[in-house]
Amino acid sequence: MARAAGSVGFHVVGRNLVDANGNNFIIRGTSHAYTWYTSQNASFANIKAAGANTVRVVLSNGKRWNKTTPAEVTTIINLCKTNRLICVLEVHDTTGYGEEGAAATLAEAAAYWREIQSVLTGQEAYVIINIGNEPYGNTNATGWIADTKGAIASLRSAGFKHMIMVDAPYWGQDWGNVMRDNAPDVFASDPDKNTVFSVHMYGVYDTAAEITSYVSSFVTRGLPLVIGEFGFNHSDGNPDEDTIMAQAQSQGIGYMAWSWSGNGGGVEYLDMVTGFDPTKPTSWGTRVISGANGFRETSVEASVYGTPVTTTPVTATPVTPTPVTVTPTKTVTATPVTPTATPVTPTPVTVTPTSTPGAACSPVSATISAPFSYDGAGSFCWKTSSLGSYVNSWNMTSLTINGVSFTNKWASSGSFPAAIDGYWYISYSAPYAWSHFEAK
Repeated sequence: MARAAGSVGFHVVGRNLVDANGNNFIIRGTSHAYTWYTSQNASFANIKAAGANTVRVVLSNGKRWNKTTPAEVTTIINLCKTNRLICVLEVHDTTGYGEEGAAATLAEAAAYWREIQSVLTGQEAYVIINIGNEPYGNTNATGWIADTKGAIASLRSAGFKHMIMVDAPYWGQDWGNVMRDNAPDVFASDPDKNTVFSVHMYGVYDTAAEITSYVSSFVTRGLPLVIGEFGFNHSDGNPDEDTIMAQAQSQGIGYMAWSWSGNGGGVEYLDMVTGFDPTKPTSWGTRVISGANGFRETSVEASVYGTPVTTTPVTATPVTPTPVTVTPTKTVTATPVTPTATPVTPTPVTVTPTSTPGAACSPVSATISAPFSYDGAGSFCWKTSSLGSYVNSWNMTSLTINGVSFTNKWASSGSFPAAIDGYWYISYSAPYAWSHFEAK
């Protein structure tokens, strides 16, 4: 692959990300949940002080959360530049489209980028546009191909010269290999040939073989890849973070850990620091910052900032974080797709009852049938004669089935309690609009 056509900032050369000075750049960063924590701007300096060279910033186009305004985006870019960080900006509202009913389309995300284009133009040396976070769930994921091409075309026709980053479908994990198998076609559709592919690695990638196979498929074809999110644990499995980071380093590809701080709903362990306080790193933060192949060992500042400087942590504003998170992924189920690489089967969770089995909730709010899903705050009692092949939930206060807790976990039908007179009674209690339960 040649240098990206007409590039004025970050551009693709072969499979490498190259900065405006013509030097290779390997992303080492984390995500900052700006759209839910708009006052935590000290995080930019603290992320830099931790050794990162990039921050991925969560924005909203207004579909699901408060729209991030052009003035806010300008402030974010300036904070990135002040702290000598490369800014990856992403619209989070697209998360799980096709399966998540409230999600925005990639076309809607592209419209947002066009709406704020005036504050992005001229920032191509510092900003990478991540069109939309995890833009398809497990349903009709092949729609990702045309929708991604369409979103790229929308930006290019508007005159964007930025490097574009596109997330994979299947909640970012691409377990059905739609992005992997169609990456050459999607890349070719970009008239500027300046698109980078982003896979999110959680429970699907729990073995070294799966990680190595996926990364190698891009490396051997000369396609640009970054690991746009990953964790060391998750409700859908236990990702192999050591291999993820080692592969990123050995193959010269970028990674961005999820996330700096502010997670809730049972995945607080994905915070790198507690309460946005850089003096309180978690075990996950310590692993990413100072562990093998971590920030301290492998991060190199982008050459557009000139001579590297040393930064020190900024005292964080004391907060009691409102638990807010969009679960970065979902388990590998729903519509089965036969992978063309190593098949991945989620490991069922063994459920230990936390209350008396055989208890039916009451009064019954509604009778449901699988497949069924619900997002939102509230308390309900649902009755069903069939739960399908699995259940999954996140950001819940409590989720019980016939008195057995399935709170914030995935479990197969083999873990379901016995029916009560032919029925299962689902007690749902959740505090957030993004709380989720499904039986499929």
